[in-house]
Amino acid sequence: MSRLSIKVCGPEGQHSKPNRYEPNNVSLASFIIMSSPVKILPHYTYADYVQWEGQWELIDGIPYAMSPSPVPKHQRIAGNMLSEFRVQLKNCKKCAVYQPVDYRVANDTILQPDMLIVCGVITKNYLDFAPALVAEILSPATALKDRHTKYSIYESQGIPYYIIIAPDTEEVEVYILQNGTYLLSAKGRDIKHEFNIEDCNAVIDFKEIW
Repeated sequence: MSRLSIKVCGPEGQHSKPNRYEPNNVSLASFIIMSSPVKILPHYTYADYVQWEGQWELIDGIPYAMSPSPVPKHQRIAGNMLSEFRVQLKNCKKCAVYQPVDYRVANDTILQPDMLIVCGVITKNYLDFAPALVAEILSPATALKDRHTKYSIYESQGIPYYIIIAPDTEEVEVYILQNGTYLLSAKGRDIKHEFNIEDCNAVIDFKEIW
């Protein structure tokens, strides 16, 4: 099961309603379902995922196509934030800042955060342990997934920091994990926030990312 080239159709060719994994009516996988009272969705795994062309995320076996290439503002924010963290952590030998890499949460769940900080050595073609920080830059196609589905996954994996950035409103939200639950630590456009990552500290002035 490695090809994604089909559409979900009802018994009379009508498009089926999106399932609960398809925010904004954007489905990543498509399949033809013949006239049948039972509709079974394929359950994809990492072995399928590595064969697909383009950029995808896989959540609970359901594939999600990454939205069209990020708009210039998204790319500018990502690049500026990456630079801010790299400057702050340049003397931190244990941790490194990465742009999207495959974060394999489970065999059927692979995510690609917009930015992440990893403390440890990545020995495979993917990250198989929890990073110290993840950041997501919202887009209309990904906002619901980033704020709910991925938020819950990052929280359940014990990731200490989750940053959500909304380019449209130029607002940053910083969440800190406390007792297994994310709590909002700071919110605003021009906020400064200190991140204690392993034995390293980083003070990020978010007004510099815009």
